[in-house]
Amino acid sequence: MHEKRFEGAPDRLRSVERVERLEVERVIDLCMEGRQLNSVLDVGTGSGLFAEAFSKSGLSISGVDANPEMLPAARQYVPAGDFRQGTAEALPYQDGSFDLVFLGLVLHESDEPLQALMEARRVARLRVGILEWPYREGVFGPPLAHRLNPEDLVGLFHQAGFQKWSMTELTNTILYRLEL
Repeated sequence: MHEKRFEGAPDRLRSVERVERLEVERVIDLCMEGRQLNSVLDVGTGSGLFAEAFSKSGLSISGVDANPEMLPAARQYVPAGDFRQGTAEALPYQDGSFDLVFLGLVLHESDEPLQALMEARRVARLRVGILEWPYREGVFGPPLAHRLNPEDLVGLFHQAGFQKWSMTELTNTILYRLEL
C-alpha cells in the first residue's frame, strides 16, 4: 500500500529551489481567493511546507500524512497545528470539519484517487484545492506513469460529487479548485 509515497528526508521537501518551483505563496493565495476561510486540512502534509504558508495567512491548520516520520517536521514548522498520521483515503476527521481541504502533490500518490477525493469532499465545508503535476514528462516531479491525466481527473471529480471546479496552470504545476 502507498508504494508511490514520498520516502525522502523532510528537509528535501523544503529546498529553496523546490519552494520557488512550487510557487507556494501563489498557490496559497489562489486556494483562498474569493472565500472567507478559517481552517484548512493539509492532506499529505509532509514537512508542513504548505501548512506553514496557510498558517501565516491566519488559518487554523491540521494535517495528515501516511508517513509518520514527516509529522515531527510539520510540527516543528507549525507548532499550533494538529498533525496526525493518516491517508487521503481515510481521513481521521468528522464530516465538514474544514473550510478548505488541500492536497498538495499527493493525489497522484494515492492508492485510490476517487476514494481520496470522496474523503476530501466529506471533510470539506467550502472548497477542495488540489495541486498536481501536469500530464507530461518533466524535469521535476514523478514519472509520467505516476501523473494524473486531466480527462481522468475530471471524471473523478464528477464521480466524487463535485459539479463546479476550476483549473489554474502555474509554471510547473496545476491547481484545481473544487467547490462544494
